[in-house]
Amino acid sequence: MHRRRRPPWCRPRLPWPCRRHRPARRRPPARPHRRPRPPARRLPRPPLRPLSRETRHGVTSEGKITALFPISNRPVRLSMAGFRSKAPQRLSPDAERLVADALALDASGSRIEDVYWEQRLSERLSRLLKNGSQSALDAALDHLFKHNEEASDVLAEQAETLAESAVLSSGGVEYDALLIAAPILAHTRYAIPSGAVKAELAQTLQVHLQAHVLASTARVALAPYLYSIDQLPRTHSDTFALTHKLAAYALSGQAPKVDLRDMPETAPILADPRYLLAIVVAQHGQPLFRWQEDSKEHHAERTTCLEQWREQVTPTISSLMPGCEFELLLPDAFFLSCRESDKRIRPLTVRAAVNYLQGALELPADRFSAIVGAFGEESIEEYRVAFTVRGEKDLIYGIVWPVYGRDGGATEVNAEGEPGSPLEQICEELRACGIEDIFRHGQLFEPEYCEDCGAPLYADRTAEIVHAEMPEDAPTQQPLFH
Repeated sequence: MHRRRRPPWCRPRLPWPCRRHRPARRRPPARPHRRPRPPARRLPRPPLRPLSRETRHGVTSEGKITALFPISNRPVRLSMAGFRSKAPQRLSPDAERLVADALALDASGSRIEDVYWEQRLSERLSRLLKNGSQSALDAALDHLFKHNEEASDVLAEQAETLAESAVLSSGGVEYDALLIAAPILAHTRYAIPSGAVKAELAQTLQVHLQAHVLASTARVALAPYLYSIDQLPRTHSDTFALTHKLAAYALSGQAPKVDLRDMPETAPILADPRYLLAIVVAQHGQPLFRWQEDSKEHHAERTTCLEQWREQVTPTISSLMPGCEFELLLPDAFFLSCRESDKRIRPLTVRAAVNYLQGALELPADRFSAIVGAFGEESIEEYRVAFTVRGEKDLIYGIVWPVYGRDGGATEVNAEGEPGSPLEQICEELRACGIEDIFRHGQLFEPEYCEDCGAPLYADRTAEIVHAEMPEDAPTQQPLFH
């Protein structure tokens, strides 16, 4: 089993699970009138004390949703002092300066003052990212997350901006560069491919990217590699380095090269995003995308660009991903695209899980039951869905449904579900797949992982946290489709 590596917007503190899911952290929305970009994802915190297991059962009925409710609205927490150090670790001088500048920028009362603090913060961040000093940035983000979430958003946004973009000079001319990602949401009963892309296919994709998404005067360099989430840059510093490396290829006109020696293997997951990464470069102040252009000849709305991108590159992607069903998202800025793909892959994860169970155990969908539990340290951060054969208690499979943005942050679990809530979305997807026996817990569980393999643990009907294991005679990994 391979441990999955966290993407740069979600740095790990718990072990990265080895299969079937990617746990998530959310961030509260940034203030839209000043910083409209989607919020960065929240950093994980040290594990809190476990919730009490005192619960009472709801009534079970055939074919209907049942629930498990806590006895008290305020969960009892037991002391586990060993998880925490007695004295907080002191911040390094670099981290302290980042914290101070982020707090000052968040407290700014005018756009002019914003510009001053942004420039000062950008200078510090640029130096740290260039030197690969990720630890100082992580410490500052972690500290702000605990004490001032809005300032943490400010610092995270600045770090992402500097990691995925750059202003470069070549031949006496200044250029703007932006790292972009083209997400591919894939699901299959086989293994989803990743890895090197043949030069002629990479060139075809680059031509379509230039023709249907990017501005007519922009330059582009597409990395000849189909990335899984495990293989994306892991930190802001890694993203910064990749941005500048690809930008140099774009300015020189040479075909990009990817170092495959240290590329990690991809975990075998049945529904997972894949990414094409590219750099787009234009003269400073000029448009990067077609929807930015003023000329009627070249201008196109985002929806039109997406339609043309899908129409033109689907045959090429099909040859790269045989045996897979997929959906193409609009290529856009790196961090934004990664977050959007994480949201959009969730329903596909449910469908892929049910399809896999039907094929592996040769049972129809209505022979399975689903158990849904909310997990988080203090608030709901994700839902974990466990599957059993109907009438049996052993968990055979599990998936994770991360919670983002406005949907996250709730401290109380409503087992009945509200219209449009993540819990109701999960149940709708399960019903659409043919599963009617859905059991919903009414308490918040502490996120726990297997100490041996790092896989997430799930709640069974009795609220016990256990490992999901397929029967011994069932296939545990699907082969590549040929």
